[in-house]
Amino acid sequence: MNPIQAKYKHIHSFIQHLQSQPSFMENVTHWHVQPAKPAQTVNVPEALHSDIRKALKEKGMEQLYTHQATAFQAVEKGNHIVVVTPTASGKTMCYNLPVLHSIMKNDQHRALYIFPTKALAQDQLASMQQMIDQMEVDIRTHTYDGDTPPTIREKIRSAGHIVVTNPDMLHAAILPHHTKWVKLFENLKYIVIDEVHTYRGVFGSHVANVIRRLKRICAFYGSNPQFICASATIANPKEHGERLIGEQVTLIHNNGAPSGEKHFVFYNPPVVNQQLGVRRSSVLETKKIATMLLENEIQTIVFARSRVRVEILLTYLQDIIKRKIGNKTIRGYRGGYLPKQRREIEKGLRTGEIQGVVSTNALELGIDIGQLQACVMNGYPGTIASTHQQAGRAGRRHESSLTIMVASSNPLDQHVIQHPSFFFETAPEEARIDPDNLHIIIDHVKCAAYELPFEQGETFGEESLEEVLDFLVEEQTLHRVQNKVYWMSQSFPAHNISLRLAAQENVVIIDLSEGSKVIGEVDRFSAPTLVHEEAIYLHEGVQFQVEKLDYEEKKAYVRQVDVDYFTDASLAVQFKVLHTDQHQQMERVERSFGEVTVNAQPTIFKKIRLRTHENIGSGPIHLPEEEMHTSAYWIAFSSALVTSLSVQWEQALLGLSNVFGHIVPVFLMCDRFDIRVVPQVKAVHTDQPTIFFYDRYPGGIGLSAKLYHIHDDIMIQAKSLIQSCPCESGCPACVGVREEVGSTGKQDALQLLDELL
Repeated sequence: MNPIQAKYKHIHSFIQHLQSQPSFMENVTHWHVQPAKPAQTVNVPEALHSDIRKALKEKGMEQLYTHQATAFQAVEKGNHIVVVTPTASGKTMCYNLPVLHSIMKNDQHRALYIFPTKALAQDQLASMQQMIDQMEVDIRTHTYDGDTPPTIREKIRSAGHIVVTNPDMLHAAILPHHTKWVKLFENLKYIVIDEVHTYRGVFGSHVANVIRRLKRICAFYGSNPQFICASATIANPKEHGERLIGEQVTLIHNNGAPSGEKHFVFYNPPVVNQQLGVRRSSVLETKKIATMLLENEIQTIVFARSRVRVEILLTYLQDIIKRKIGNKTIRGYRGGYLPKQRREIEKGLRTGEIQGVVSTNALELGIDIGQLQACVMNGYPGTIASTHQQAGRAGRRHESSLTIMVASSNPLDQHVIQHPSFFFETAPEEARIDPDNLHIIIDHVKCAAYELPFEQGETFGEESLEEVLDFLVEEQTLHRVQNKVYWMSQSFPAHNISLRLAAQENVVIIDLSEGSKVIGEVDRFSAPTLVHEEAIYLHEGVQFQVEKLDYEEKKAYVRQVDVDYFTDASLAVQFKVLHTDQHQQMERVERSFGEVTVNAQPTIFKKIRLRTHENIGSGPIHLPEEEMHTSAYWIAFSSALVTSLSVQWEQALLGLSNVFGHIVPVFLMCDRFDIRVVPQVKAVHTDQPTIFFYDRYPGGIGLSAKLYHIHDDIMIQAKSLIQSCPCESGCPACVGVREEVGSTGKQDALQLLDELL
């Protein structure tokens, strides 16, 4: 029997063993089997350069998958494309083939590859270099990032055929210094953007503006490059690709890659306290399941949502491995590890020297880590798209695989685990960006003016550029001379603009544990809730307590601690509706979307125990009120409903808001901190009970607008989540703890949902 067949037998035997274990199966809410799928292939296109066809043949690739061939043909026709296929389906060939083909035909052609992380860039560079070496041709490929030695940078700028970089480097180091990159920009034929689904929210809105600046510089040097984009499965790949690059794209989704049989298991830890709805720790259950796999010598990846959980699980599993298995190793993988460590771990997984790895979503992207057989997820990753990405890390080389998702007590986890149809029958989430957010576009107009003066009548996105330029001239940031507008300062603006934040006035976090060093930053609007005095701030798996927040100087001073709780701040929020853009009146409920001013005053913070989520203390916050102009979607209950419905309104609204706060990020493919849900017993503009959903970024980034349009879907999911929770009157897995929502919180929230539906 060959090794592959032995592995098939091995994983199948283990799956059969699990299915025969009552202690395991009684906690399984769903066992889904996705059958194996054969490859769909076509002949390598005759038009492809003969040297490339020869190299493919030497690699044993007599044919291409259907999507690879379609992508090559679409690019040859001059189309911008976005390729959407699952993990490990050979997307790399979709851009490497046309790029290499073009350079082989014309040595002057250049390509720019953009990857969201350095690790992915290095991984893809190695894959490309291997193919070039096989072809024995002089095509120079280099990464240009923060780790590139200064001695090599000049060589890359003048002679690199393919330059591999990331959005941050493009924004701050390449575009502002475009005069050093004349050879690249004059001859730029292709721009490759991989993992486009990661460019969403504020980050994606910034990157779309970086692309606008890139296209502007290309036009100045006389080039008009084609875009080749690749993405994991999302609901709106064509729309998202077009918003990101500002061009019409051809969608390619005829995936021809084969896949092995996939077993997907939903596992819900048993309830240990029925009344409070508390379940056994998901971390301990994950440890137990991962141990079983590792003891059976099944190469396994464990995903955890936080860096802290990665380190806890790693400690548990390394101890067990040492005692029971001996010299097989298990490693951690997360942000904060040095590049050399990461490369070593990736290589160890490919060669099989490493038996298992515990990772944050850092390994979710398409880095080649070989043929893992099993994946265990500690908690729902937050989106359907991410869950598929993580599950796709097992069985990458077309063999059978097992994925087990262990739910936590989080309401979203409980909803997904008890409603498998939501996961298996719902399309993945949409990626949303708003490149024309005024705060973001102003920052990039400054950068663009530094790079090249603006001419009269020039466009930059969909916002009126003249108004933005007039504002910046008035602020004496730009200077108008006849028909051109110039940057005024000596310094260049990109250095002070982060692609991860909407407003640039950040609070810097300074660690005082050993001396004094800057470890991070948060935006001004998040600071009152994340780094108020006594807050617990998490950074790279380490807990820090905030000793002092100097709000005037925008500095938070922290010190390392080891505690078993996190903090959650309460905001007293008032909304002033500035403008209603859309409105729908129902019988006793109305819903609206528009622009609002949010006045937020932090009041108290709660200390919440890790795992059980019980409240173990609180304290006051003494900070000034913050005002922000943003967009919001709100639901208002009529006065007639208030008098006719017998509910405790404050607790009912709070319970419902807790549920919404957990489930709306699922629909938006965003972080739960990107949108905030706030109940108001008496809204200022109507005196009616109202629930506001607002974008937690100045100007808004399109999240609440989407919620307005999918109102019914949200209400249906919220009702389903509350009804399926086994607790009696409310718990952390649904409307919240009884101390907050009262003894009727659960029933009251359901009554309101009936009205909303």
